[in-house]
Amino acid sequence: MFAHFNLAILTVLLILHDQVHTGEIIGGHETVPHSRPYMVLLQQNKANGHSGHCGGFLLNENFVLTAAHCHAETYKIFLGLHNYHDMNGVQHLHVEKAFPHDDYDANTFENDIMVLKLKSKAEFNDKVKSIALADHGDGSLPQSCVVSGWGRTKEGSHMSLKLLEANVTLTDDERCAMEMFYCSKGETGPGKGDSGGPLVCGDGKAYGVVSTSSSPTPSASSIHRYTKIPTYKVWINSIINAISNINNER
Repeated sequence: MFAHFNLAILTVLLILHDQVHTGEIIGGHETVPHSRPYMVLLQQNKANGHSGHCGGFLLNENFVLTAAHCHAETYKIFLGLHNYHDMNGVQHLHVEKAFPHDDYDANTFENDIMVLKLKSKAEFNDKVKSIALADHGDGSLPQSCVVSGWGRTKEGSHMSLKLLEANVTLTDDERCAMEMFYCSKGETGPGKGDSGGPLVCGDGKAYGVVSTSSSPTPSASSIHRYTKIPTYKVWINSIINAISNINNER
């Protein structure tokens, strides 16, 4: 499914290396082009010279939210992207500073959330917009949830050239709740290639950040975990407000 592109940066982007606990959209379908204008494709440039990718989403014109395990030396952000064959209007931005959660645990993936401050502002238009974050609500599980991304569509395949999405149903799992995750089960959903993308539910707000997928046994259904955004909303806002105040004082 790979195609050759004139842009060198995309050539690098499409040469993917296997990554543990990154997400893919399995059992999904192509999104309506630019119907999810908050979506971000995040290129990771790592210290060992390798590159990879994660998903993410726009909080406002200056900040992106993604997973802490997507941390890298440097990043390139793609906004307004749907199909690699059509780069018209796609914005290429860089990251000024990354803020992974201080209590992120690389072994358990607890607190798997990270804020990225962009070096330059995103230009909002019909293809690029932010998404609102969910509040705590009444404690019930969100309904009618969707995950989206450009990840691999099956094990061993290349990343999708088009943005895909899949419907997922959250499960009432006590362990997930204790670890501050939402969870879904089954083969449909994220697994490898789209970590950091949003879990968007019925009211159109982002409820979770795609974190990890695992199977207790080879024959068991996959368990997909999403970092609960309402739990971290105060933390997210504290970073945005602190950086905004610094910039206002300059």
